[in-house]
Amino acid sequence: MPKVIPSASERAYEKIRREILDGTHAPGTMLGEAALASSLGVSRTPVRVALARLQDEGWITVYPKRGALVMGLSDAAVADLADARYVLETTAVDRAPDALRRELADSLDASIAEQRDAFRDDDLPRFVELTLQFHRGFVQSGGNSVLLELYDRLSDRHRFMLFASSDRLRERRSEIIDEHCQLAEHLRAGNVAAFAAVLRGHIAEVPAERTVTLSAVAATASVE
Repeated sequence: MPKVIPSASERAYEKIRREILDGTHAPGTMLGEAALASSLGVSRTPVRVALARLQDEGWITVYPKRGALVMGLSDAAVADLADARYVLETTAVDRAPDALRRELADSLDASIAEQRDAFRDDDLPRFVELTLQFHRGFVQSGGNSVLLELYDRLSDRHRFMLFASSDRLRERRSEIIDEHCQLAEHLRAGNVAAFAAVLRGHIAEVPAERTVTLSAVAATASVE
């Protein structure tokens, strides 16, 4: 089967989206079509298509003749994300069979070791991806494809939050690793109540104040 080559607009969309999620284009940044087209080596048309798609997803707001403003997450959106993750992860773990819980816990031990290495090397992108997969494993353990599909829809916002909280992650590296160890141990023991208690505090620790809010970004745009 011949390899499918993505279109110019698809390549532009993927790159701009990735750079928004990893903080390369921070909230409050104004992106210009011409500069993006030049950096991507494409014409303005695929960039315009990509920006329209990103606006539909809520990552940017396009201002005609001015550019596209990178948005953040509101405090309410941050809280909603934490609540949704908590419900999905605890529900799945509660329903997971004991044998699968133990099997997953063993695999998470290896992930935690890699997370330590990532922190030691100050490799934040690697830590972020490991963390996303670590928490996804809890939902996967439940064996419910619908729960997993819903969780995967949150991954971009989760990734964005982690990169936006990069300084806080580094400050709390020891606590984060310790909490991940506790989650894995409670999973192995089948102690769902203890797992849920640790998870609630772990998720709530992601600081909303570290993320530029939608209202703050909009206010910046209005005065420029």
